[in-house]
Order: sequence, then structure tokens, then C-alpha cells
Amino acid sequence: MDFLDAVRACLGKYGTFVGRARRSEYWFFVVFSYLVGQATLPLSFIVGHYGGLLTLATIALLVPGIAVGMRRLHDTNRAGWWLLLNLVPIAGQIVLTIWMFERGTPGTNRFGADPAPETHAGGAASDANTLAPV
Repeated sequence: MDFLDAVRACLGKYGTFVGRARRSEYWFFVVFSYLVGQATLPLSFIVGHYGGLLTLATIALLVPGIAVGMRRLHDTNRAGWWLLLNLVPIAGQIVLTIWMFERGTPGTNRFGADPAPETHAGGAASDANTLAPV
């Protein structure tokens, strides 16, 4: 999944809190959200709203951000409620960041089918230790 596909998937599943999300989908959306924030803050000062555009962008990306976070936790076979660890200063964010970097559970888990694509017909999902052919 490339950057644009990940952003389209997250915005297309705006309020979808069920299912699973791959690491690439989650992290590309995190990068997209960061870039939107970096672009809107200076623009809001240029147009004279002093953070207004940033606030609107944050509100617009809040629900899909929570949704993709929950789906990412589902991929690691954890309930979405673990996102509340963000409320625990420092330690909560560290634990969640580690979990978000973890590989998802292979195959179907209690939250749905594996979102990782198969490498060839009847084959297993691509392994992190093998390189895909170019």
C-alpha cells in the first residue's frame, strides 16, 4: 500500500472502527496528518485566523485517526479500547507506539481477516525479512 492508497483508505473508512489496518496504512495516515498540520498552521497565520485552519484540520482528521488507530490495534489482536493508553503520560504513548510498530497477527483473528496481501496465488503474506521483486 502506497501513501495515497493509505490516505484514501483511511478517509474512505472515515468512521469504520471494525476490521484491521496494516502498518503501512496506519503510519502513512500519521505522516499525512502531520503534513496537513504543518501546512495549515502557517496558512492560518497568513490568512489571519491564527490557528483556525489547524483547528479545522485537526477536527476533520480526528475521527479517521481514531478509527485507523483502532483498526491497527485490531490487527495486533488487541481491543481498540487500548487507545485510551494515550491518556497515560509518556508510558502510554511509548507502549502504544511499540504496539503500532508490531506485525499484525497472521491469518484471521477475532477482528477479521488479515489485511496483508498475498504475494502469489496460494502463497503466504510477504515476510519482513524478504524483499519483494522489483
